[in-house]
Amino acid sequence: MRIRLYNARVLTMEKDRAVFSGEVWIEDGRIVHVAEDRLSSGRLSEIKWDMELDCRENLLMPGFKNAHTHSGMTFLRSYADDVPLQKWLNEKVFPMEAKLSGEDIYHLARLAVLEYLTSGITAIFDMYLKPDETAAACMDTGMRCVLTSGLNLFTSSVKQQEEEYLKWNSGNSLISYQLGFHSEYTCSRELLEGVAALARQYKAPVYTHLAETKKEVEGCRERYGMTPAVFLDSLGIFEYGGGGYHCVHMTEEDMNVFKKHGMYAVTNPASNAKLASGIAPVAEYVRRGIPVAIGTDGPASNNCLDMFREMFLVSGFSKIREEDASSLDAGEVLRMATVSGADAMGLKEADVLAVGKLADMILIDLHQPNMQPVHNIPKNLVYSGSKANVCMTMVNGRILYRNGEFFVGESPEEIYAKCGEIVKRIL
Repeated sequence: MRIRLYNARVLTMEKDRAVFSGEVWIEDGRIVHVAEDRLSSGRLSEIKWDMELDCRENLLMPGFKNAHTHSGMTFLRSYADDVPLQKWLNEKVFPMEAKLSGEDIYHLARLAVLEYLTSGITAIFDMYLKPDETAAACMDTGMRCVLTSGLNLFTSSVKQQEEEYLKWNSGNSLISYQLGFHSEYTCSRELLEGVAALARQYKAPVYTHLAETKKEVEGCRERYGMTPAVFLDSLGIFEYGGGGYHCVHMTEEDMNVFKKHGMYAVTNPASNAKLASGIAPVAEYVRRGIPVAIGTDGPASNNCLDMFREMFLVSGFSKIREEDASSLDAGEVLRMATVSGADAMGLKEADVLAVGKLADMILIDLHQPNMQPVHNIPKNLVYSGSKANVCMTMVNGRILYRNGEFFVGESPEEIYAKCGEIVKRIL
């Protein structure tokens, strides 16, 4: 399919390239032209387009990469609220999740996809029960998804994770897989050693919840005499890199582990605030050259799958923590939500708008009051941007959301109804 997006302001997110007026062409899910130049009407008439879209001087840019989420948890939105993390998990979440079927997770994940699209998210890094069901939901709706295992003492196994890793890294255009496990505190040492062996076998990075709460860190010290990052590193888990979700309570030694292995800190500010887990030292990560990506966490702990809110909170919380309004520039935060997220997820072909890259992009409405005047577009996106500004979300060259309408193979109302039946049965 050939698509021409013209009369646009274009933010490619390539380093040191400013916003320009131009157009983007797409063919078979890939970008084939990104330029400021205008071709003659005669040259354009020679090309047979399947779609030509006048962007009306709105902003084309890479889609946001949600670098940590649990899509199937939509059924617990606004149900498991206003309690600390451990109580939230053990009393509210785990007992309810035990009642879920694979089919339930499929429908619940599709509900999450609708919300991702309205927020301009074009790829998710998803950790949840039954990854195959999340993958099916994403394939059926057209969403790009990187799966990772929530392996722990109660679900999955090292053998199952290896099977999933091989299955979903076999060339699927939308789905890929990274090694992972839920957390140090939900795994035995034997299980973690199995993950380390898998990482060495495939020379692969590993991702996990890490240093989310003080209690988590203290518990690991009591068990092993080390912080979670240092303990996991001692097992060889991060020999080929990877990353940690949350990374709120990190020591100097923890940061050295991240720096040594080129690991990513994936910050989730809304979830960490709502669960009173704390504020991650994001500015310190940037100073040390530790790459940072942004995730929403799941819809039960956040409860909103909104990257605009996350970007604002990353910047705002950093300023509060550092007591310095200049601690973190908005342009850096926008990069975390796009390019760094793609890098953390292994999506090197979906990071920027450039020839040969995957056509994963969004169109931002600049003709709304919160985007005027247009002094600085990146700062507008971070400080005043909203989901309401997303007027198109495209994944793999396919428009999945445009002007409030979804193109995901089923109506939103049908998806809502199925999820409602699940909630009624379980809760």
